[in-house]
Amino acid sequence: MKKILSNSIIISLLASLLVTLIIAAGGVLDNADTWVADTWYQSPRALDGEIIVIGIDDKSIEEIGPYNTWGRDIMAQALEKLGEDPENLPAVVAIDTLYSGTSTPEADRRLADAAENLGNVVVASFATIGVQVTNDGDSVYFDRNAVLGYDEPYDALKEVTYQGHINAMYDSDGILRHSILFLNIDGEKVYSMAYTAARIYGERTGRDIQMPPASSLGRFYVSYSALPGGYYDGYSFSDLLNGNISPDEFAGKVVFIGPYTVGLQDAYFTPVQRAKQMYGVEYQANVVQAILDSDFKKEVSAFPQAVLLFLICFVMFYLFQKTDIRRSSILAVIVIILISAVNYAAYNVKLAGQGHVLHPLWIPVGVTVLYIASIVIHYVRTALERQRVTRTFERYVAPEIVREILKEGTESLSLGGKTCDIAVLFVDVRGFTTMSERLSPEKVVFILNKYLTMASDCVEQTGGTLDKFVGDAMMAFWGAPLPQEDAVMNAIKTAKGIIDGAARVSDELKEEIGEELRVGVGVNFGPAVVGNMGAEKHMDYTAIGDTVNTAARLEANAPGGKVYISRSVADALGDRITYTSLGATIKLKGKADGFEVLELTSVKE
Repeated sequence: MKKILSNSIIISLLASLLVTLIIAAGGVLDNADTWVADTWYQSPRALDGEIIVIGIDDKSIEEIGPYNTWGRDIMAQALEKLGEDPENLPAVVAIDTLYSGTSTPEADRRLADAAENLGNVVVASFATIGVQVTNDGDSVYFDRNAVLGYDEPYDALKEVTYQGHINAMYDSDGILRHSILFLNIDGEKVYSMAYTAARIYGERTGRDIQMPPASSLGRFYVSYSALPGGYYDGYSFSDLLNGNISPDEFAGKVVFIGPYTVGLQDAYFTPVQRAKQMYGVEYQANVVQAILDSDFKKEVSAFPQAVLLFLICFVMFYLFQKTDIRRSSILAVIVIILISAVNYAAYNVKLAGQGHVLHPLWIPVGVTVLYIASIVIHYVRTALERQRVTRTFERYVAPEIVREILKEGTESLSLGGKTCDIAVLFVDVRGFTTMSERLSPEKVVFILNKYLTMASDCVEQTGGTLDKFVGDAMMAFWGAPLPQEDAVMNAIKTAKGIIDGAARVSDELKEEIGEELRVGVGVNFGPAVVGNMGAEKHMDYTAIGDTVNTAARLEANAPGGKVYISRSVADALGDRITYTSLGATIKLKGKADGFEVLELTSVKE
C-alpha cells in the first residue's frame, strides 16, 4: 500500500506539473481563455444616464457635408448651442476630435471663444507610439512604447480648454480591453480624455473620483458597461446645431461629441461584443463610466494563479486515482462549478477596492484534462487487473467462472481468504504406486495425463475450481471463488462423471498398454477457508479446513469405482441421489467414532 500510495503521489505531482507548464507557460489556452473571460466577465448593465453621446453620424454628414470639409466654426456652433441656457449647462464637454495646427483665423478664434465661454471643454491630444532605441546610461535597449511624436490642440484652444489624450491600444488579439490612463510626454504625465472628463465631472458635481490603478505603463483593465450603441440615444450632431435637442437633456452631464459613422474610421473591437465594433466616442464613455463607478479590476499575475492551478490539479488528480469514475465525475463537476463561481465573484466583488480578473479556463481545463487522464488510468488498471485475474484463475477454474469473477469485480476476491460453504471432491487412482513401480516412466506419465485430463474436464464442465494435482490425486471444489446455486449437486455429478470416465479410460488403456485404471472418489460439503495462501511471491488459490480433510479421508477409503460421501452431502441433496449408508463401519482418520460414511449409488437427473 505504501508503494501504491507513493506511486500515486509521484504520478499526481508529475501530471500536475506537466499540465501547469502547458497551460500557464505554454500559452495553449490564451485565445480561448481570453474569449471566455470576455464572455464571462464583460456584460452590459443598466446605465444611470450621466453620460450622453452626440454623434457625428451619417445624418450630420448628409446635412452639413463631408466631414473633411467642415471648418472649426462648425464645432464652435455646437459648443455655442450647449452654452445657450446658463441654467442647463453640461458638467463637462469632451470633443473626441483632434484640432492640431491652425486653420482660418476666424474659425480658430470662434472655436476657442466658444470653448472658453463654456469653461468645461476637454479637447484631444494624440501621441505617436512606436519602437525606439533607448540609452539610459547603463544599457541600450528597444523601447516598444516610446513616444515618437505628440500632437496637441492649437495654442489658442489649448489655453482655454483641458486636454486629454485619445490614444488606444489593442491587445495582441486585436481586442480593446485596456485604457491608457497616462502617457509620459517629456517627463510629464498627460492623462487620458476619459479620466480628465471624469475628474472635471467630479469637481463640478462634488463627486469623489478615484484614479484607476494603472500599471507602470499607464494601462488599466476596462470594465465595459454598455454594448456598442448603448450610450447613443440618437442624438445627432446636426440635431444639436438645429436646436432639436432640449438643453435639459444634457444639463449637468458628461457630453461626448465624436465620430459615429463607419466612414470616419474611429471604431474598435471590444470584449463586451466581439462581433460588432464600438465607436471611439462610446469607448470613451465606457471608460468614463468605469471611473465614475470606481469599477476597477486588477488582473492577477500569472504566477500565483499557476501555483493555485498546480495545487488544485495535484489534489484532484490524486483523488481521481483513489475514487471510482462516478465519484470522480461528481467531484470534477463540483470543483469546476465552484472555481467558475469563485472567478465570477472575484471579478464582481471588490477586495482592496477593486475586483480581480482571473483566468477562467486554467483550473477547469486542468481538472478536466486530469479527469480524462484518470479515466484512462482507471481503464488501463482495470484491463491489467482483468488480465491478472484471468491469468491466475484460468489455471484453476472454468472460463465461465473467470468471466463471472471479472463481471463481479476483483473486490470479490478477498486477500488471504474467506470462509464459505463449499463442496469438496478428492479423487485418487487405486494401486497407482504398484503400477508405477512395474511400468516405465513414459507409460506412467501417459496414464496420468490421460486420467487427469479426463478428470479436469469433468470438473470444468460443472463449473468447479480445480485446486491441485498431487501425484495421481486431484482436488476440486464448488461454491468458490463465487457462490453456486447447486454446488453440491455439481460436485456429485463430477464424481459420477469421473467414475464413468475412468471406466472408459481403463478400457482404452487395456487395449493400448494392457493396464486397467480404477479410481476412488470422496465428496464432502461444509464450511472452509478459501483464498490465496502461501508466500507473497508464491501463493496458491486453495481451500483448507475440516471439510477438506474429511473429503480427503472419504476418498482414501473409497474402493476403486466407488464414491463415498458424507451425511452433509446427502442432506443437502435429499432425494436427488440414492445412496447406501455404511454406518460407522469405516473408521476415518482424525474423525471421532460414529462418523457416518455413505456410498453413492445413483444420481437422479
